[in-house]
Amino acid sequence: MTMLQTWGIPIVISYLLGSISFSYLLTKWLKGVDIRDYGSGNAGATNTSRVLGKGPALVVFLLDALKGMAAVGFGYWMAGNSPDVKLVMMVCGIAAIIGHNWPVFLGFRGGKGIATTVGVTCLIGFTAAVVAGICAILFILFTRYVSVGSLVYTSIVPVMMWLLDYPTAVVWLMLIVSVMALWRHKQNVINLFKGNERKI
Repeated sequence: MTMLQTWGIPIVISYLLGSISFSYLLTKWLKGVDIRDYGSGNAGATNTSRVLGKGPALVVFLLDALKGMAAVGFGYWMAGNSPDVKLVMMVCGIAAIIGHNWPVFLGFRGGKGIATTVGVTCLIGFTAAVVAGICAILFILFTRYVSVGSLVYTSIVPVMMWLLDYPTAVVWLMLIVSVMALWRHKQNVINLFKGNERKI
């Protein structure tokens, strides 16, 4: 298998898959509007709950997570017996997250990538994802800030991967995902310090 087949094709397809915005499509279908013109202006599950309600938001979350899983699975399939299979899977997952955050189909204005990150990490490191998920849910329940739970999740996953002795390269790539999440939530962090962050 050539380098292009092992890395290039799955990365491009994963990015395009990540660029499919289910919150945008669902909101267009149900209300005929662009979700990015309402609420936080974010094309993701949390803003979908504000615009359409909890049911559609759950659908969006699951679909966004599934596209992350699909990207990782596609990377696994394309890598075959390559010794770099884990790396290809993780890089494809990151490509899907980037696609969600900066979708080519929507002028590079997308979401924050948390649901897609959940899907990616569930396949790459299930135990780490479960521990991080439990912590994130507890933080959301106690603080009522989805942004806090999101950042807790993306912060704990690489720590758990390191503690569970995952490959060093995978841990470092997960740290890149954590930094991306923090960058996408920078306004939320500012709002938290100002006391203006929206609660659920």
